[in-house]
Amino acid sequence: MPNGPADLPPSELKSVLRKQRLAARAALTLDERRAKADAMTRHGVMAIAVETGSLVSGFFPIRSEADIRPLMADLADRGARLCLPVVLDKETIEFRTYAPGVPLVETGFGTMGPGENAAVVDPDIMLVPLAAFDREGHRIGYGGGYYDRAIEKLQQKGRKPKLFGIAFDVQEVAKVPFEPHDVRLDGVLTESGFRSFG
Repeated sequence: MPNGPADLPPSELKSVLRKQRLAARAALTLDERRAKADAMTRHGVMAIAVETGSLVSGFFPIRSEADIRPLMADLADRGARLCLPVVLDKETIEFRTYAPGVPLVETGFGTMGPGENAAVVDPDIMLVPLAAFDREGHRIGYGGGYYDRAIEKLQQKGRKPKLFGIAFDVQEVAKVPFEPHDVRLDGVLTESGFRSFG
């Protein structure tokens, strides 16, 4: 499992690991990503329990991310309500209700999401895209801090959503430099299965 130079400050080491693991993810062929995403869906269907009416935030894939739309559809079939993140500005995302088949609009950074008429909600479970993770449940995001700020805002409201990272096995590293503001994942879903950190 790769890691960068250990003597770098945490933020710089995160940047090195982010680039390495995103490059490894991008090196997967489209067929490989599809097969691995199918395996993720099978594992996620068995591992992620939802209560009727619980709100699950997912995402539509951009670049080389795993396509978790089949998993989201399964969660909806089991009674979950879905929402998607929408970029509001350079610092903020909000979560808007989504139902399969509802038309989406461009929401920044190549993402698609529900339009302004969709209700803004607070998710109970968050399926979180990421650049890298380790076996302790620490993660490296894409560097914008959107999810970190969204999670902090939810916590300030007294909410504590379950955080499940979504990644391919090639995105695992030996150790993520953990800083005080970082929030640990409750679990991670890869093509090899679901790992709980609780």
